[in-house]
Amino acid sequence: MSNPDSFINEISEEVRRDRLYALLRRWGWVAALIVIGIVGGAAWTEWSRANRAEKAQAFGDSVMAALTAEDVATRRAALAGIEPADANQVAILGLLQASAALDGDDADAQAARDRLLAVADTPDLATTYRHLALIKAMLAGGSGDAARDGAILEELAAPGAPFRSMAIELQALTALDAGDEETALTLLRALTEDAEATQALRRRAQQLIVALGALPEPA
Repeated sequence: MSNPDSFINEISEEVRRDRLYALLRRWGWVAALIVIGIVGGAAWTEWSRANRAEKAQAFGDSVMAALTAEDVATRRAALAGIEPADANQVAILGLLQASAALDGDDADAQAARDRLLAVADTPDLATTYRHLALIKAMLAGGSGDAARDGAILEELAAPGAPFRSMAIELQALTALDAGDEETALTLLRALTEDAEATQALRRRAQQLIVALGALPEPA
Protein backbone atom coordinates (compact mmCIF):
# COMPACT_ATOMS: atom_id res chain seq x y z
CA MET A 1 0.00 0.00 0.00
CA SER A 2 1.32 3.43 -0.86
CA ASN A 3 2.06 6.06 1.74
CA PRO A 4 -0.88 8.24 0.64
CA ASP A 5 -3.26 5.31 1.15
CA SER A 6 -1.82 4.60 4.56
CA PHE A 7 -2.15 8.21 5.52
CA ILE A 8 -5.80 8.28 4.41
CA ASN A 9 -6.56 5.13 6.41
CA GLU A 10 -4.99 6.62 9.51
CA ILE A 11 -7.06 9.76 9.11
CA SER A 12 -10.24 7.69 8.63
CA GLU A 13 -9.45 5.70 11.78
CA GLU A 14 -8.93 8.89 13.77
CA VAL A 15 -12.22 10.31 12.49
CA ARG A 16 -14.08 7.12 13.48
CA ARG A 17 -12.44 7.18 16.92
CA ASP A 18 -13.40 10.82 17.42
CA ARG A 19 -16.98 10.08 16.44
CA LEU A 20 -17.11 7.15 18.86
CA TYR A 21 -15.76 9.24 21.72
CA ALA A 22 -18.24 11.98 20.89
CA LEU A 23 -21.11 9.48 20.99
CA LEU A 24 -19.88 8.08 24.30
CA ARG A 25 -19.64 11.56 25.79
CA ARG A 26 -23.11 12.38 24.60
CA TRP A 27 -24.93 9.08 25.27
CA GLY A 28 -22.64 7.20 27.65
CA TRP A 29 -24.79 8.09 30.66
CA VAL A 30 -27.72 6.24 29.05
CA ALA A 31 -25.67 3.06 28.77
CA ALA A 32 -24.50 3.50 32.36
CA LEU A 33 -28.11 3.83 33.53
CA ILE A 34 -29.07 0.68 31.63
CA VAL A 35 -26.24 -1.28 33.24
CA ILE A 36 -27.13 0.07 36.68
CA GLY A 37 -30.78 -0.83 36.09
CA ILE A 38 -29.94 -4.38 35.05
CA VAL A 39 -27.61 -4.95 38.00
CA GLY A 40 -30.03 -3.30 40.42
CA GLY A 41 -32.97 -5.32 39.11
CA ALA A 42 -31.07 -8.56 39.47
CA ALA A 43 -30.03 -7.64 43.02
CA TRP A 44 -33.63 -6.72 43.92
CA THR A 45 -34.93 -10.00 42.50
CA GLU A 46 -32.41 -12.02 44.50
CA TRP A 47 -33.17 -10.06 47.67
CA SER A 48 -36.93 -10.52 47.20
CA ARG A 49 -36.48 -14.24 46.61
CA ALA A 50 -34.32 -14.61 49.72
CA ASN A 51 -36.77 -12.52 51.75
CA ARG A 52 -39.73 -14.67 50.68
CA ALA A 53 -37.80 -17.83 51.47
CA GLU A 54 -36.90 -16.50 54.90
CA LYS A 55 -40.52 -15.58 55.66
CA ALA A 56 -41.74 -18.97 54.45
CA GLN A 57 -39.16 -20.71 56.62
CA ALA A 58 -40.18 -18.64 59.65
CA PHE A 59 -43.86 -19.39 59.00
CA GLY A 60 -43.18 -23.11 58.66
CA ASP A 61 -41.12 -23.17 61.85
CA SER A 62 -43.88 -21.36 63.75
CA VAL A 63 -46.53 -23.78 62.47
CA MET A 64 -44.46 -26.84 63.36
CA ALA A 65 -43.79 -25.48 66.84
CA ALA A 66 -47.53 -24.84 67.35
CA LEU A 67 -48.54 -28.32 66.16
CA THR A 68 -46.15 -30.03 68.57
CA ALA A 69 -47.93 -28.54 71.59
CA GLU A 70 -49.22 -31.20 73.97
CA ASP A 71 -52.87 -30.09 74.27
CA VAL A 72 -55.50 -28.58 71.97
CA ALA A 73 -55.79 -25.30 73.88
CA THR A 74 -52.07 -24.65 73.63
CA ARG A 75 -52.07 -25.48 69.92
CA ARG A 76 -54.94 -23.08 69.31
CA ALA A 77 -53.21 -20.29 71.19
CA ALA A 78 -49.94 -20.88 69.34
CA LEU A 79 -51.65 -20.91 65.95
CA ALA A 80 -53.53 -17.72 66.80
CA GLY A 81 -50.22 -15.96 67.43
CA ILE A 82 -48.78 -16.68 63.97
CA GLU A 83 -48.78 -13.83 61.45
CA PRO A 84 -49.24 -15.04 57.82
CA ALA A 85 -47.38 -13.18 55.09
CA ASP A 86 -49.57 -13.90 52.04
CA ALA A 87 -52.90 -15.34 50.95
CA ASN A 88 -51.69 -18.93 50.81
CA GLN A 89 -50.24 -18.72 54.32
CA VAL A 90 -53.56 -17.24 55.47
CA ALA A 91 -55.28 -20.29 53.99
CA ILE A 92 -52.89 -22.80 55.54
CA LEU A 93 -53.18 -21.15 58.95
CA GLY A 94 -56.96 -20.98 58.66
CA LEU A 95 -57.16 -24.67 57.78
CA LEU A 96 -55.00 -25.59 60.77
CA GLN A 97 -56.99 -23.36 63.13
CA ALA A 98 -60.25 -24.86 61.88
CA SER A 99 -58.92 -28.39 62.36
CA ALA A 100 -57.96 -27.51 65.94
CA ALA A 101 -61.42 -26.03 66.54
CA LEU A 102 -63.12 -29.16 65.22
CA ASP A 103 -61.60 -31.06 68.15
CA GLY A 104 -63.75 -29.02 70.53
CA ASP A 105 -67.48 -28.76 71.28
CA ASP A 106 -70.36 -27.98 68.92
CA ALA A 107 -69.80 -24.24 69.22
CA ASP A 108 -66.19 -24.70 68.23
CA ALA A 109 -67.27 -26.89 65.29
CA GLN A 110 -69.58 -24.17 64.00
CA ALA A 111 -66.80 -21.62 64.38
CA ALA A 112 -64.48 -23.96 62.48
CA ARG A 113 -66.94 -24.25 59.58
CA ASP A 114 -67.32 -20.48 59.47
CA ARG A 115 -63.54 -20.12 59.52
CA LEU A 116 -63.14 -22.57 56.63
CA LEU A 117 -65.73 -20.75 54.54
CA ALA A 118 -64.00 -17.44 55.27
CA VAL A 119 -60.66 -18.94 54.22
CA ALA A 120 -62.19 -20.05 50.92
CA ASP A 121 -63.15 -16.43 50.20
CA THR A 122 -59.61 -15.10 50.76
CA PRO A 123 -58.63 -12.85 47.81
CA ASP A 124 -55.90 -14.16 45.48
CA LEU A 125 -56.10 -17.63 47.06
CA ALA A 126 -54.88 -20.59 45.00
CA THR A 127 -57.75 -22.77 43.76
CA THR A 128 -56.40 -25.87 45.50
CA TYR A 129 -56.46 -24.14 48.89
CA ARG A 130 -59.93 -22.72 48.23
CA HIS A 131 -61.33 -26.13 47.35
CA LEU A 132 -59.58 -27.77 50.30
CA ALA A 133 -61.20 -25.28 52.68
CA LEU A 134 -64.61 -25.82 51.05
CA ILE A 135 -64.46 -29.62 51.10
CA LYS A 136 -63.39 -29.62 54.76
CA ALA A 137 -66.28 -27.27 55.57
CA MET A 138 -68.73 -29.55 53.78
CA LEU A 139 -67.35 -32.65 55.50
CA ALA A 140 -67.77 -30.86 58.83
CA GLY A 141 -71.45 -30.17 58.17
CA GLY A 142 -71.58 -27.38 55.63
CA SER A 143 -72.69 -23.79 55.97
CA GLY A 144 -76.20 -24.55 57.22
CA ASP A 145 -77.70 -23.03 54.07
CA ALA A 146 -78.90 -25.76 51.69
CA ALA A 147 -78.74 -23.51 48.61
CA ARG A 148 -75.24 -22.34 49.43
CA ASP A 149 -74.07 -25.87 50.16
CA GLY A 150 -75.48 -27.03 46.84
CA ALA A 151 -73.60 -24.30 44.99
CA ILE A 152 -70.40 -25.20 46.82
CA LEU A 153 -70.74 -28.86 45.89
CA GLU A 154 -71.42 -27.93 42.27
CA GLU A 155 -68.16 -25.98 42.20
CA LEU A 156 -66.24 -28.78 43.88
CA ALA A 157 -67.69 -31.43 41.56
CA ALA A 158 -66.77 -29.57 38.36
CA PRO A 159 -64.50 -31.46 35.91
CA GLY A 160 -60.85 -31.01 36.80
CA ALA A 161 -61.52 -29.88 40.38
CA PRO A 162 -59.01 -31.43 42.83
CA PHE A 163 -61.62 -32.98 45.15
CA ARG A 164 -64.26 -33.75 42.52
CA SER A 165 -64.88 -37.38 43.52
CA MET A 166 -65.38 -36.54 47.19
CA ALA A 167 -67.78 -33.76 46.21
CA ILE A 168 -69.83 -36.15 44.07
CA GLU A 169 -70.09 -38.54 47.02
CA LEU A 170 -71.33 -35.67 49.19
CA GLN A 171 -73.84 -34.75 46.48
CA ALA A 172 -75.15 -38.31 46.54
CA LEU A 173 -75.50 -38.26 50.33
CA THR A 174 -77.24 -34.88 50.16
CA ALA A 175 -79.69 -36.27 47.59
CA LEU A 176 -80.41 -39.22 49.88
CA ASP A 177 -81.09 -36.87 52.80
CA ALA A 178 -83.55 -35.02 50.56
CA GLY A 179 -85.28 -38.30 49.60
CA ASP A 180 -84.06 -38.20 45.99
CA GLU A 181 -82.86 -41.79 45.73
CA GLU A 182 -82.77 -41.80 41.92
CA THR A 183 -80.28 -38.91 41.76
CA ALA A 184 -78.22 -40.47 44.54
CA LEU A 185 -78.00 -43.79 42.68
CA THR A 186 -77.01 -42.04 39.46
CA LEU A 187 -74.17 -40.24 41.23
CA LEU A 188 -73.05 -43.33 43.10
CA ARG A 189 -72.97 -45.43 39.93
CA ALA A 190 -70.90 -42.74 38.23
CA LEU A 191 -68.46 -42.94 41.12
CA THR A 192 -68.03 -46.69 40.76
CA GLU A 193 -66.68 -46.09 37.23
CA ASP A 194 -64.73 -42.92 38.01
CA ALA A 195 -61.02 -43.47 37.31
CA GLU A 196 -60.14 -40.50 39.51
CA ALA A 197 -61.94 -41.90 42.55
CA THR A 198 -59.92 -43.88 45.06
CA GLN A 199 -60.56 -47.60 45.49
CA ALA A 200 -62.00 -46.97 48.96
CA LEU A 201 -64.41 -44.35 47.60
CA ARG A 202 -65.57 -46.64 44.78
CA ARG A 203 -66.08 -49.44 47.30
CA ARG A 204 -68.15 -47.16 49.55
CA ALA A 205 -70.29 -46.19 46.57
CA GLN A 206 -70.90 -49.83 45.65
CA GLN A 207 -71.78 -50.73 49.25
CA LEU A 208 -74.24 -47.85 49.49
CA ILE A 209 -75.88 -48.85 46.21
CA VAL A 210 -76.36 -52.38 47.51
CA ALA A 211 -77.63 -51.06 50.85
CA LEU A 212 -80.28 -49.12 48.92
CA GLY A 213 -81.43 -52.39 47.33
CA ALA A 214 -80.19 -51.48 43.86
CA LEU A 215 -77.65 -52.87 41.43
CA PRO A 216 -74.30 -51.21 40.63
CA GLU A 217 -75.50 -50.99 37.02
CA PRO A 218 -79.00 -49.73 36.15
CA ALA A 219 -81.44 -52.44 35.06
